[in-house]
Amino acid sequence: MRTWPSPHVPQIPGTGDTVRVHDSSTGELVVASESDLATLYVCGITPYDATHIGHAATYVAFDLLVRAWLDAGHAVRLASNVTDVDDPLLERALATGVRWQDLAADQVALFSEDMTALGVIPPDVYESVVDTVPRVQTIVEKLLEEGAAYRVPLEDGAGGDHPELGDVYADLAADRHFGEVSGFDDATMRALFAERGGDPERPGKRNALDPLLWRRERVGEPAWTGGVLGSGRPGWHVECAVIASDGLGVPFDVQGGGADLLFPHHEMSTSHARVAESAGARTHVHAGLVAYQGEKMSKSLGNLVLVSRLRRDGVDPMAIRLAVLAHHYRSDWEWTDEGLAEAVARWERWRSAMSGNGGPSPEGTIRRVRAAMADDLDAPTALGAVDAWADVALAEGRDTTQDTDGAPGVLARAVDALLGIRL
Repeated sequence: MRTWPSPHVPQIPGTGDTVRVHDSSTGELVVASESDLATLYVCGITPYDATHIGHAATYVAFDLLVRAWLDAGHAVRLASNVTDVDDPLLERALATGVRWQDLAADQVALFSEDMTALGVIPPDVYESVVDTVPRVQTIVEKLLEEGAAYRVPLEDGAGGDHPELGDVYADLAADRHFGEVSGFDDATMRALFAERGGDPERPGKRNALDPLLWRRERVGEPAWTGGVLGSGRPGWHVECAVIASDGLGVPFDVQGGGADLLFPHHEMSTSHARVAESAGARTHVHAGLVAYQGEKMSKSLGNLVLVSRLRRDGVDPMAIRLAVLAHHYRSDWEWTDEGLAEAVARWERWRSAMSGNGGPSPEGTIRRVRAAMADDLDAPTALGAVDAWADVALAEGRDTTQDTDGAPGVLARAVDALLGIRL
């Protein structure tokens, strides 16, 4: 797949600090990458109803990590996916009378426009489920051969020309480390698995939590030739394991996504990578969830605030990004009109403060922004540092004799490079 255009990331004086992030598995701050090449996999969208503020918050959060790594001197390799074949997408296409391929293409294009507007650095590896089908097939065949997967009989009418070849499930008994990503107990995992797309009650499974690797052909659903697997399509979790492993190598530094992906998605995809490739992500990092009008913002509830709609209403994308950055990426928060108004006012104030040729020295402010970014991507503290500089720069009657020529431009470039805010 083609990505969106990459924003220009300005060069600024000095070097950023070692970046530490919160590891969801241990609850501890850890060095995000020990290598000259930092590697990150961020789970992408299922392309319908893109891009809501919850999406934006996740991708802006991991864009901060990429920027902090670059500032600290790392080369960065970022991989992501698009789940362009999935039950919710197929259901939406059927309900609206649109071909699922057209719906996916339209929403991916809109997502790319939104990411471009928000200044998000695009992935180096960007693949869809459709892209991965042959490689998923190879991995699932390998797991079957090694006894780490098994077949479950199909209902009548499923399976095309070979209904005797059942759906293929991973056997979690083959992974003695299963559960270490989330740390949840069995009851919690079963409840979340049922809530988030799993099928714990499926007859024929060895374990209620065993996840689907290959879904056999059903009438009216897209399917690909699967060789010994039989015609069908990939399961959800295995696609990310394949794209991350192939695109980044294993182990890679960070797997990221929204908090609701910790289980089952990241637990399962890591398990697949561990069993098939011997390793997955070293660290798992999760962004908090965004609410609107008192409820978690979600496609199923329909309470979505869309980036594209805000843009059409004349809201500058940089104000949208600032509204997101006002909240620490790990926190759960609620989108409000008041929060957006505060972000618009902050953006306008920063632009005014950085419009001149001279101003207060930017060095201390840049140092504080860098320290905040290195400390678990603490954007609110970074915004506060820039606010403090703007307060001094705009103070009436202040002494300007100690101003630094070019200070506003230096700080504006730093705000762009580190926070992704273009002024």
